[in-house]
Amino acid sequence: MHSINICIEAFGAIEKQLPQGLTFECDLNATVAEVLNMIVQTCPQVEAMLERCACAIGEDIISRQHHLTKNSTVVLLSPVAGG
Repeated sequence: MHSINICIEAFGAIEKQLPQGLTFECDLNATVAEVLNMIVQTCPQVEAMLERCACAIGEDIISRQHHLTKNSTVVLLSPVAGG
């Protein structure tokens, strides 16, 4: 099976908890949820934060069931609170 490289970019509160340049090699057609599980295995302290993050590729918000078919950068967006 072919593999692809997924780079992780994070913004907001989760950005401070993840190392810069976080990249995973995964199977072609892996889901975003599978990549998020890889993040938790590497950085277990972010598990609760990941549950609340939106995921995006480029300008598009994607679901956790989205299949990754090429090398991509998955962006994690922490929820924002304000007034």
